[in-house]
Amino acid sequence: MTPATSVAAAFPVGLDASVDAARRLLAREFRSRGLDSPELDARVLVGHALGLDQAGLASQSRRALSPDEATAVAALAARRLAREPVARIVGYKEFWGLPFRLNADTLLPRPETETVVEAALAAVGHRRSDALRIADLGTGTGALLVALLSELPGAFGVGTDISLAALDCARENAMACGVGGRAAFVACDYGAGLAGRLDLLVSNPPYVARGDIATLQSEVRDFDPRRALDGGPDGLDGYRVIAADAQRLLSPSGILVLELGQGQLTAVRALFAARGLAPMATKHDLSDVVRALVLRLLP
Repeated sequence: MTPATSVAAAFPVGLDASVDAARRLLAREFRSRGLDSPELDARVLVGHALGLDQAGLASQSRRALSPDEATAVAALAARRLAREPVARIVGYKEFWGLPFRLNADTLLPRPETETVVEAALAAVGHRRSDALRIADLGTGTGALLVALLSELPGAFGVGTDISLAALDCARENAMACGVGGRAAFVACDYGAGLAGRLDLLVSNPPYVARGDIATLQSEVRDFDPRRALDGGPDGLDGYRVIAADAQRLLSPSGILVLELGQGQLTAVRALFAARGLAPMATKHDLSDVVRALVLRLLP
């Protein structure tokens, strides 16, 4: 029996379960399968299947599901039971308080990546209203670029990616978040297609060592694009490419902010020191992992 069949079979005969009963059923099923946030996942998926927000779920909690609604709820539950992330099922993920549409070519934006935004804004300091030139290398959904443009009203930004589908997604997200007029998108590998001097350069490159990908949670391993995870044999290939280009891309007073994988600080710092960049600061995420490294060009 498939997950969809088992979930559908758990509804009362006649498929006359209420909205709230469906939510509780999914939560119980998710909890029994060891999912991390069963109640939240159930509420989001039932709401998505029925087109209801949280207020709508509450106001319609006692009404019976139609057969089509019960089928829709069961189908979404089956996808979650197969470990597809809720954000991929509903098609968007919130980052920095902004909604980001996703597609198969984009990495799921994660809360720890907000550390990069925080570190970048702290490094910019009093220049937050200036006409800064910024770039996000490997932009994916555009999360870093769009978040920064939302906080830097005078800035213009460029996002790069080798995936045209990712760039289309990032462009749509920039428009939807109201910063599309200050954003451009370039198809290239990291900074290869960029010229000029940037005031702020950010990147969340792939940083998982190739041999470790098989050990990742299935939500990541099976649903995030492999190219956005695979950092080469030691997880540092992306950093090497960025380091080789940093002097060409940065202005003399420019700042580079990178997301780091756990335990990568020493190795990444050494790569950039060899290319003439000095560390300015680091920032820990909420799990106390050094998640962001801020660098500048040596005088």
